[in-house]
Amino acid sequence: MESNDEPVGFDVDGAGDQPENPSEKAASPAADNELETLRRERDDIYDRLLRKTAEFDNYRKRIDKERRDQAEWAAADVIADVLNALDDFERALAVEAPPEAEAYKSGVELIHRQLGEVLRRRGVTTFDSLGVDFDPHLHQAVAYEETPGAREGEVIGELRKGYRLGDRLLRPALVRVAKAS
Repeated sequence: MESNDEPVGFDVDGAGDQPENPSEKAASPAADNELETLRRERDDIYDRLLRKTAEFDNYRKRIDKERRDQAEWAAADVIADVLNALDDFERALAVEAPPEAEAYKSGVELIHRQLGEVLRRRGVTTFDSLGVDFDPHLHQAVAYEETPGAREGEVIGELRKGYRLGDRLLRPALVRVAKAS
């Protein structure tokens, strides 16, 4: 009996890797077509995934912006009411107080400063109106006056301050505007 060290069923020279049947060779182009179809499907699915991911990111950013805008609008209503109280404090401080009311006046000044600080922390700012050209987006004209030395359309007096919250106008300034002689 002849001893062969090769295990039974194994092809040592690699000849068994080639199909012996010619019909198996014909199946190879069909497998290539199927592989190409699968690659196209994979690429299509990957492209759709990227698009959906981008759409979701845009949606999330839009919702975040809408939430911030909604919170800002809600705050604007409350701030408008506080601005009216701040105006009242400013009018009270503009009146001369007798010497016996100085303690009350200093208390009113303290409250006025605190309200102003609260508004500044919330992003509320005033804007200068005196000496600038009238802008209907920022100013509300309550009087037109002939004023020597002032140019046409220049704001010559401010009756009430205007305020902004960020870039948005909270309240226009009430102003007097110069007109031509």
